[in-house]
Amino acid sequence: MKTKFATVFAVAAGLGLALCAPMARADTQSNKNLWRNLAIGGAVVAGHGLVTHNSTETVIGVAGAAYSANRYEQERHSQSVHRQHEREAYYRRHDHYYIHDGVRHYY
Repeated sequence: MKTKFATVFAVAAGLGLALCAPMARADTQSNKNLWRNLAIGGAVVAGHGLVTHNSTETVIGVAGAAYSANRYEQERHSQSVHRQHEREAYYRRHDHYYIHDGVRHYY
């Protein structure tokens, strides 16, 4: 019983610390990769809980994997929106046209 509690506590503490780590990071690509890796880690913990018939470990692993997968999708969407805004800003700053016979033609 004591070993089972220690295992569950260690898994929960590891996931808790891993979820707090991204707060100090600023790079979007690193955050996105970290959330993906945490989702994979949570799935591994859930799989281990299934194999060992430890329902607490399984629930913690599934919850960690689901939360991390959700954050991964949020980071991915945020990165996509940021790149779209950069493209729009570029095209606003640079006129893409040529003049032929006194008429302005846009690309």
